[in-house]
Amino acid sequence: MQLSNEGILIILFVGLVAGWLAGKIVRGTGFGIIGDILVGIAGALISSLLFPKLGIHLGTGIVSEIVYSAIGAVILLLVVRLVRTGGRL
Repeated sequence: MQLSNEGILIILFVGLVAGWLAGKIVRGTGFGIIGDILVGIAGALISSLLFPKLGIHLGTGIVSEIVYSAIGAVILLLVVRLVRTGGRL
């Protein structure tokens, strides 16, 4: 697998937008630009593993990838919040 420079920029852009959206939805303090990118990319990984097993398909294109990643990032942030607070949201 070989990524072009444009592919890396798309991944970073999707991760940034998804991480920012997840931070707004969960109402966290935010992690900064690098943290938001990492949360968004981790969310994309979570959603790419979880959604096919559940039979969920939202479509193709960059907008659906942002939605997938944001949903995965929200799940990730909720799990992190549960672990940090000892089970309380």
